[in-house]
Amino acid sequence: MYGNAAHNIYSENNVAIESSEKLVELMYEGVLRFNTLAKKAMDAGNIEKKVYWINRSIAVIDELVAILNFEGGAVAHYLKGLYNYQITLLLDVNMHDDAKKLEECTNVFKELLEAWRDATHVA
Repeated sequence: MYGNAAHNIYSENNVAIESSEKLVELMYEGVLRFNTLAKKAMDAGNIEKKVYWINRSIAVIDELVAILNFEGGAVAHYLKGLYNYQITLLLDVNMHDDAKKLEECTNVFKELLEAWRDATHVA
């Protein structure tokens, strides 16, 4: 379901990926981590770091869009729209220091991560 591009990115960075499912989980966690660091930079008034961390989040979300499998049905199309909306929110954060939009994006990825874990960690 998930492309080799994302796996190659993480492999190049010496991260051992045990499965495609784990890769998506790590990507969701990355967005959350980068958004947290962007918020800290915003609070400190460090525009350069805020832009850096927001751009990192956007790059991960771009990769999430790239690895969607549209043969799998409507969920991929829904996720593409959701991911693209999150990118729009983050671009607004970069331009306007909008902490509410950053929080909205972070909350969406918290929910996505929880749902992903529920769906992929079958007991």
